[in-house]
Amino acid sequence: MTGKLLQPVYLAWVILTFLVCLLAAFPVMFVVGLWDKAWARKIIWYIVHYWATGWLFCMGMPLRRIGKRPGREKYVYVANHISYLDPVVIYAAIPYYFRTLAKKEMAKIPVFGYIYKQIAILVDRTSTESRAKSMRLMWRALKHECNIAVFPEGTFNESGRPLKEFYDGAFRLAINTQTPVLPMVFPDTVHRWPYNTTLGLKPGRNRVIYLEPVPTAGMTLRELPALKETVHKRMEEALVQYSA
Repeated sequence: MTGKLLQPVYLAWVILTFLVCLLAAFPVMFVVGLWDKAWARKIIWYIVHYWATGWLFCMGMPLRRIGKRPGREKYVYVANHISYLDPVVIYAAIPYYFRTLAKKEMAKIPVFGYIYKQIAILVDRTSTESRAKSMRLMWRALKHECNIAVFPEGTFNESGRPLKEFYDGAFRLAINTQTPVLPMVFPDTVHRWPYNTTLGLKPGRNRVIYLEPVPTAGMTLRELPALKETVHKRMEEALVQYSA
């Protein structure tokens, strides 16, 4: 009963702190974002990275890191996707500059959308041309600029299983660039902000588990199904273990 009475207060705190931080940082990110350059995107990324870490702490959801912290090597990061909180957690969880693949609809959100499109690679999943272009942009970014992060399930996992089937994109990219895949799992975000509720946030435990990187050196696209299956199996086992 007490929890239900305090929920509106907590929700108001979440919204207030989010808006205050966003609006306070927006002028800097707006000016920096006028340059479509890697250095400008990197500055914006660092602002978002530290904001995400601090905001999660203020929300009573501080991120606890388990496993070997990723180094400065280039990776294709992959993570499970089951909560509205995942896009925030991934910016706190990955310690070095990366760009992520995101739906183009995100860019339509006022203020937030402007910031997001500066550091994400946007894709229209209904367009074959847009998907192909996004793959080329990710290849270029990974080769010349930064890490890449992808939610390989594509959308929220509403299947009832630990993980949905993965799309090929992240693994095709990893093989084509001969870049290791670094899997991560977020076992708690579904309890912090469930995908089936818009305003049902709850404070509490919030972990990221880093798994061992999966090398792709020497692999060809013929081995893509095996790579995808290996990563899926490791992530599924970790989700089962840490959700128990």
